[in-house]
This record gives sequence, C-alpha cells and structure tokens, in this order.
Amino acid sequence: MSEGKSSNRLIDETSPYLLQHAHNPVDWYPWSDEAFLEARRTKKPILLSIGYSACHWCHVMAHESFENEAIAKIMNEHFVNIKVDREERPDLDQIYQTAVQFFIRRGGGWPLTMFLTPEKVPFHGGTYFPPEDRFKLPGFPKVLMSLAKVYHERSGDVENTAKQVLEAMTKLKKDHSKGTIDPKLLETSAVGLSRVFDAVNGGFGGAPKFPGTPALNLLLRHYEQSGEQPFLEMVTYSLRKMAWGGMYDQVGGGFHRYSVDEAWQVPHFEKMLYDNAQLAPIYFSAYQATGDSFFKAVGIEILDYVLRDMRDDSGGFYASEDADSEGGEGSFYTWSPQEVIDVVGEDSGWLLNRFFQITEEGNFEGKTIPHRSGFIQALAEHAGKTAAEVDEMIQSGKENLRIAREKRPKPFRDEKIIVSWNSLMIAAFVDGYEVTRDPRYLSAARAAADFILKQLYHEGYLLHTFKDGAATLNGYLDDAAYFSGALIDLYEASAEEKYLNHAIALADDMIARFWDERDGGFFYTSTDHEILIDRTRPIYDQSVPSANAMAAEALLRLFYHTGETLYFEKAEKTLLAFAAEIEKNPFSAGNMIAAADFYLRKPKEIHVSGDLDATETKTLIANLHQLYLPNKVLSFNRPAFSSQRNWMNPERIEKKTTLTLCQNFTCSQAMSDWDEIQKQLLG
Repeated sequence: MSEGKSSNRLIDETSPYLLQHAHNPVDWYPWSDEAFLEARRTKKPILLSIGYSACHWCHVMAHESFENEAIAKIMNEHFVNIKVDREERPDLDQIYQTAVQFFIRRGGGWPLTMFLTPEKVPFHGGTYFPPEDRFKLPGFPKVLMSLAKVYHERSGDVENTAKQVLEAMTKLKKDHSKGTIDPKLLETSAVGLSRVFDAVNGGFGGAPKFPGTPALNLLLRHYEQSGEQPFLEMVTYSLRKMAWGGMYDQVGGGFHRYSVDEAWQVPHFEKMLYDNAQLAPIYFSAYQATGDSFFKAVGIEILDYVLRDMRDDSGGFYASEDADSEGGEGSFYTWSPQEVIDVVGEDSGWLLNRFFQITEEGNFEGKTIPHRSGFIQALAEHAGKTAAEVDEMIQSGKENLRIAREKRPKPFRDEKIIVSWNSLMIAAFVDGYEVTRDPRYLSAARAAADFILKQLYHEGYLLHTFKDGAATLNGYLDDAAYFSGALIDLYEASAEEKYLNHAIALADDMIARFWDERDGGFFYTSTDHEILIDRTRPIYDQSVPSANAMAAEALLRLFYHTGETLYFEKAEKTLLAFAAEIEKNPFSAGNMIAAADFYLRKPKEIHVSGDLDATETKTLIANLHQLYLPNKVLSFNRPAFSSQRNWMNPERIEKKTTLTLCQNFTCSQAMSDWDEIQKQLLG
C-alpha cells in the first residue's frame, strides 16, 4: 500500500489480505449484502476473488491485473467485484472451490476467480488468469469481456449453467454410505497407500508434492496395529527426506507449504501455521514409535520456530508467513557460500556449506536453498572430527545464520489468530510437552487456550478469528471440533479439569447448532449462520483435517471421559454417514479413517492415581508418553466412565502412585511396576 493512492471499501477491513488490496484501482467490496444489492440494482454479474495473504500466485495476479488501471476499469464497468480472505471465510471457499471444478474439471486452488449471479450462484470460474494469453490460459481482460457479453446477451444460458451447478452440488451431497464400517478399514487403507508410496523420495505422488501428513499417520497407526515393519519404514523414510530437504527451513526451523519438485528440494516458500501444527505431532509420534531422537529434534525445532516467530504476546498464534519479501520469492531463505562464510568464518563456513549443500551454482535463482543429505558421521570422518564436534558446529552455525538472516527484509506475516488453526497448534504443543517434558510447551498450550476462552468464546458461542483487538465472524465446525479436541489434550496433559469441562460445553453446543438431523454428521456452518447457496458437510482432509473427522474423534474421547452416550451415538452416526466415501479415498480421508480406527479398536483407558506432584507420579506419566499409543484416553484421580462401573469408587483412590488400564469395559488391577505397565500397554 502506497501513500497518496485512493482507497476502496476494503480499507475498513481487518484482514491483512483484504488490506493488501485496499488501494487497488478495482472498486472492491467485501462479501456483504451491499455488494449483492448493488449487483441487482446495476444488473451486473459478480466477480468473486478468493485468496489469502501468503499465497504467491494471489500476489502475482494482484500485481498483474488488480493493480492494472486498464484491467481494473473493465472490472469496474462490467462487474461488481468482491474480494474474500479464504482464511476468514472458509465456508465460502469450500462452496466455490467445489463449484469451480464444474468449470475446469480439475482441482481448484488460489487465487480462486468465480463469476456469480446476484443470487450468489456461479456461472463460470477458474483460478489464476494472466493479464494476456499465456501458459495456455486466456488473458484476464479477454475473459472479462467475454463473460460480461454472455451475461447480458445470453441470459438463458447463464441461468441454465447456474441451475446445473446447483444440481451438481446437490448431487455431491447425496448419501451414498452403506451404513457400516469395514473392520479392516485401517489395514486396507494402509495397504492402498503403500501402493502409491514414492520409494525414491518418500511421500506420495510427484510434483508439486505435499507432506500428506494424514496418510503418513495412517501408515504409522497400521504399524502399531500390525507390527509390520515396512509401514513404519515408509513413514520414517518420508519424514527424514522431508526434514533433509529444502521444504524444511534448515536455518530457522518449520516447514514451508509444499515442494514444487518431487524430491522436497525447492519449496513454495510460504509457511502456514496449520502445516507445522500437523507436522510436529507426526515427528513426535515417529520418535515414540522408534526411539530415534532425530524425529524428536525436528518436532522441537518446529515448536521453537512457532514460539519465536509466530506467537502473539497474548498467547495466540499467527496464521502465516508470506512466500515473498522485498528481494522476491524465497530470497529470505537462500544463501551463497560466501554469505555463509561471512557469518561464521572459514572453518565453520566450509562445514556448513558442505552439510547444507550450498554451492556457487545454487539450486534456486543463483543461490542455494539449504538442504542436507546423508549423516553427520560421514561429514565428521571427512573433516577429521568427531560426530559430536561436527553436530555442535552445525547447531552453533545454524543459530548464527538465523540471527544474521533476521537482518534481511522479512516476509510479510499475517497476524490473524484463527481458532481452528490455533487449536491444532495447541495440540502440537501438548504433544511436544508430553514427549519432551519441556514446561515451555505446556505453558504455550495453556496460554493459547486461555486466550481463546477469554477473547473468542462468549456466552457459549465460539468466534472464528481475532485481529486488532477484536474477535469476529461466527465460529465454524472446525473451530468447535478442533478446539474441543485441543482442550481434551490439555486436560490429559495438565490434569486441570476446567479444560475438560470447557470441551464438554463446546461439544454440547456443536451438537446443538451444527448437527445434521436428516443424514447424520455435522454441517460446516451453524444454524444461525448466513444462508448461502450450499451448506456443506466436510468429509475429506484438505490443507487442514476434516472437521467431521475431528468432531467424531473429540466426541468419542469425551464419551470415554464422561460416559455420556449421546457423544458416542453422534460420533458413530458421523462415521457411518460417510463410511462409503472414506473407503474409496484413503489419501483424502486420513483423519476420518483414524477416527474410525479409534471407534473400531476402542482406546486404552489409562487411569493414574496418586499425588500428581510426587516424583514417582511424574515419572510414570513421563514414561507413558514415550510410548506410541494412538488410541488412548488418560485421566487422573477421577475415575472415568468404564472405571466407575468396573474399577473403584472415587472415595477409594489410593495415595500411592498406580495405573489402571481399562478397555472394552474391563479393567486391570492397579499397577505400579513400570515393566508390567509397559507390557500391558503394548500388549
């Protein structure tokens, strides 16, 4: 935004993405009744543009078209133009991402460019359009003029297309479920995923390549269920390759959005809170499954990056960091050999350049995105040093490079605090605390949860986002489901019952305002939400987990904590409502399959009794969290549902530290010997 430029209606918004367009010559409206009334008054179609602040191609289209006076003139003359931040309005993004596939016959993406009737129904759409014919795409001005002509001269065709889009979206919602869940769902899904596993680079598929975290989690779950080593090896190989590549920020920690190549070397440089919130836990899980400290170290680096660079003083976590900075895309993250030497000196510089494969030729626009291959031991032998000495030099050098990098122009940071994404990160910090016992991580999880409860939770209603001192927008299903699950995590890590009680209240509200009485499962928007052309029920994982999957899992966990059968019934109906769909597409339904696995196999109910401040109790709990147990619930000095029926009364809790394990409504005797406990837990 430059001083002296006129502003449009977006100047009054709080979204950083919308504010980035507040000085465009385009006469932008935010999504509002005013915009649709204007479209009806002027008999113009709507041009809807959806993006987000860290989106590189959104910036490209903005610079090429929305800042272009001639193109803006066409837009203003022939359309009512609406700009939407998809992070503020994921409900709109879900609807129109589904609709765009009707026009382009492939996946959508951002920027999303849709053309709507004043009734909000799309009659054409696409994603990025260049300013002139390029990349086998028509130029944006040509598209604008063509559609404006069609809208006014062929209104019957427009109405027919809009009708077909609505019919297609309705057809997608029809219930195709067979109403049962295959007991071998986890096994068949894992085997199916193994067939598309990339044995060379790890992960799944070719370029562009995303982490596929839910799919990796399924493979790890199946290893825990079956003990079949190849499934574990697919996970650990993938996690190593990702953490060694350029998609991982080798200097500052944290993962970029995805890799543009199949070998994880060149990333799309934006960093999203939700990606790192999903990746940290699977690295901790891999550590629990293998005992290999490499995976724990990566998880720690992710969390430390978030604490350092993505945390607000209030305790909330910011949304994203941009791909671009003043030097261009990725310039903040790339290095030349001499730049490294200038920071750390000749000896350490030689070592770091070798370790991170930083060369004169580079691998990205004449410089190098740091990446590593091989192990420290090989480099130590070459340098005539011990592995410990080399590791110390690398860690020290990385920190010096990070400090030096801070002097560069930094990528823009979107400082929205989004409840659903924060909830994923709260869960990640809980995982980090449980594995490492680092109190900073539990403190960060508590602070973020307490911030949401104070600022975004009012009179039983959860809001979606916080920016500039204000909480705005109705909460969506993922806000309620993710936050409920995160609060259960916090209870199981801290033994503070207030978090469990808040999770119960949230679940009750979620059932009351989001439940689909006709078909089962949950709608994405609440009963009191704005009426749109569709009310979606999200099944599949996208960039974030399926909201219905997370809702089902949270309800199942609450059932085992409280004995409230309503929670079990709603979770079961949710899973049954989508059973057929999730069997067809395990790669996109990873979190739903994980919830089904929790439902089918039933969790290990672990009940710890004793003085929670006693050393022996702390040691027992710390030992528990060194084990990979994906299906478990944990309670303290408060017998949960099955315990009340089969174990003991609260009045009989012993002061001695003991653990009782329940499953399928049958409980063990109280145990205090760790070897016996571990045998029972892993049996």
